[in-house]
Amino acid sequence: MKRTPMELAAMASAAVPGLSPTGVAGSPDDAADFDAALLIDDAGRRWRVRSPKHLEASMRLETELLVLRTFVPAVRAELPFALPYVAGTVRQGDLCTFVYSHLPGTIRSIDSLVTSGRSVAADIGRAMAAIHAIPRELVTSADLPSYTANEFRQRRLNELDQAATTGKIPSILLRRWEHALEDVSLWRFKPTVVHGDLHEDNILLSGERVSAVTGWTDLRVGDPADDFAWLVAANDPRLTENVHAAYLASSKDPEDPHLIRRAALSAEFALAQWLVRGVAAENSVMVDEAVEMLGTLEEDVRAQEASDRRADEARAAEARAAEARAAAAAAAVQPAAKVTVVPIAPDTAPVVSGAAADGTAAGSGSAASAPRTVTPAGRGVAKPNRAPSLRAESGSGKGPQTGTDRNAGGSPDGADQASTSRDEDVDATGGDAAGTETTAIPLTPVPDK
Repeated sequence: MKRTPMELAAMASAAVPGLSPTGVAGSPDDAADFDAALLIDDAGRRWRVRSPKHLEASMRLETELLVLRTFVPAVRAELPFALPYVAGTVRQGDLCTFVYSHLPGTIRSIDSLVTSGRSVAADIGRAMAAIHAIPRELVTSADLPSYTANEFRQRRLNELDQAATTGKIPSILLRRWEHALEDVSLWRFKPTVVHGDLHEDNILLSGERVSAVTGWTDLRVGDPADDFAWLVAANDPRLTENVHAAYLASSKDPEDPHLIRRAALSAEFALAQWLVRGVAAENSVMVDEAVEMLGTLEEDVRAQEASDRRADEARAAEARAAEARAAAAAAAVQPAAKVTVVPIAPDTAPVVSGAAADGTAAGSGSAASAPRTVTPAGRGVAKPNRAPSLRAESGSGKGPQTGTDRNAGGSPDGADQASTSRDEDVDATGGDAAGTETTAIPLTPVPDK
């Protein structure tokens, strides 16, 4: 049953003798667990009232009372913010309502925190580092929950199994959380004191400074990432980054590379925990809210996975294109084929072939000039090692003969077999075997008899 602010003011008067409320207003709180209100008395002092809605919430308040008593003045002096005092309690059946003393500052919405700038985010980060630096013995001596890293991971696995039994968790989320919990490297963290219920409604601000922190019902030793879950759920990376940077600057512990990833998992998994609580309490409103939020998360995860696949495909295509460009560039700078250079004789005189030196056509039977083919030395064509043979041929068989071949034999009519090499004659007359300049011997026609 929901209690109105006026009812809460009456309960506060019963819990704190002499308290005379002159004003009352509703106060944000965990709506499924508590009714809350802010009071102003006749002396202008402020008070906060929290009334549990069920037995489990009442037990949480009694745990907080134990925690606040553990924060002795010496511990409170070390913290950069104020802590509440329990001014009085009033019991109604199994439920106990608590009245807390006034704390400075005001509560701001998450949207207001996002737009407040870096200085507010930095002070929130410093406040979180101070909470995680509280000696763990303070928690364990009060017999509050304390978990090692592996115990905390196993607890999450058990909660996942319990959530799966509801049949209302989308399969893609179950696989996502299961894979994350099976990644042992993700859960190698140093356990610290954790507030356990940190969010914007439990942080009071005065100007740009955190003036007080409330809601100590879930204090424990566990994963520090749980206190970052509300920041990730705000879905503003700048706020998370600014708070985390200030947290690292104020913390004495080494940086945890997986802290923000576990915080994101904690923010998602909180929806499953909300569903389980609704099912256990047989609260259809809580169940419907949880199912709706899980459906929204499922759509976001599917969209993110599709975006990641497209990004991976684009990176793979770019890598293939880069490899192709590299291969083309490598082919373009391949060394030229090996060229074999043939030495050229020092003599650069042209070699005359196919005609006599005086321009008389060879084998033409007349004195008319014939075209000559001249191959200049030194133009990429190797000169022969010996002078070329000069040959004269007669189409009629009556033309002049070449050379002085005395072994040619045959009839004096100059038959076709009358061609003779001049190699021996060249050598005998001082010809150069190395292929130097050669002078053709004039041929005189022999008259027929």
